[in-house]
Amino acid sequence: MIKTAVGISDNKDSFEAGSSACQQAMDKVGGRAKLIIVFSSVSHDQEKMISGVRSVSKEIPLVGCSDSGEITTNGPTSGQVAVMALNADNIDFVIGIGLGTDKDSYAAGMAAAKEVKEKSTKELSLLMTFLDGLAENGAAVVRGLQEVLGKNLPIVGGSAGDDFLFKKTFQYYNDRIMTNAVISIGFSGEFSFGVGVRHGWEPIGLPMKVTEAKGSRIIKVNGRPALSIYEDYFGKKAEELIREPIAKMAYTYPLGMSVEGSEELLIRDVVIANEQGEITCAAEIPEGSDIRLMLGDADKAIRAAREAAEGALDQLKGKKPVAIFIFDCMARCKLLGQGIRTQEEIVAIQEVLGKDVPLIGFYTYGELAPLAGEIGPKCHSVFHNETMTLMVLGE
Repeated sequence: MIKTAVGISDNKDSFEAGSSACQQAMDKVGGRAKLIIVFSSVSHDQEKMISGVRSVSKEIPLVGCSDSGEITTNGPTSGQVAVMALNADNIDFVIGIGLGTDKDSYAAGMAAAKEVKEKSTKELSLLMTFLDGLAENGAAVVRGLQEVLGKNLPIVGGSAGDDFLFKKTFQYYNDRIMTNAVISIGFSGEFSFGVGVRHGWEPIGLPMKVTEAKGSRIIKVNGRPALSIYEDYFGKKAEELIREPIAKMAYTYPLGMSVEGSEELLIRDVVIANEQGEITCAAEIPEGSDIRLMLGDADKAIRAAREAAEGALDQLKGKKPVAIFIFDCMARCKLLGQGIRTQEEIVAIQEVLGKDVPLIGFYTYGELAPLAGEIGPKCHSVFHNETMTLMVLGE
């Protein structure tokens, strides 16, 4: 039997916000839990907030991260603390950590996976992961996890945020608060789950070729400086685009690249640009890739969220949803306007999966999920941007 519950607090006192949110969740699961998940705004003192949560959760394993907005059963919020308590006699949870995503994202992913693997006494069915949203290369973290755990294990999760500041994000591992970390939770046992992945962005303009790239840095496109993509489209000079994080302007116009196994282009957010005309993305776009400039549309984004939920529900094969986890890019939140339309996106999911099913999630700087939401023998998890990814546990 799986019991889950969510608490949320808008208390301005960070300790009280953490303790209140956790107490709400713990009370609803009868005071017992095997895992605590925490998502919090960076407007809170992180040490005090986690101390507040731990004052209630005690020694229960705790994971989570900072965000750019919280999502719960009541809908989207910002500046708050959200906590989920999970208690399941049919699921074992094992947590692991890897450090140094700013130096070697691949090695950090491997380290987190190795700890999970070493602690696990049963075969893993699912891995949930939170990582630094300003990591060197989110795609490399996924490859590091897969190097240890295999390429067919479903991986879901999100990159930590910092309220759209792009300065520093935080990851939580029991009593520890870190930066440049990967936190992974292995799920094993007899349980059902489904995964949904859709974005709804549409390509515009002609296809382009990445002619020079290194990791997440794109140097040249069609033989020209990569930044020329945005200079041409926005009619702005490079100096204007470099002056502040290009992410604050380009989130509605990300890049999409063709990948085998997905009818949608895989989205890559542009994060920063430099004087050489290079652009750095949240994850790599390999040299030789065909890319398109993408355009977001609110109606299509909401439709994509519903389709993601429908895909996840199908994978439950008739089992009743008991918990929903949402990892939704902050760019989608910005596109929808942080108002009634962001609420509409979450409602679209709840109309499919159940309005009273405990739900927790956050607005991310990147998402981890199987390509096209595929689980089973063809599962291949990748790093996404600007994509609605969700996971639902079933009875």
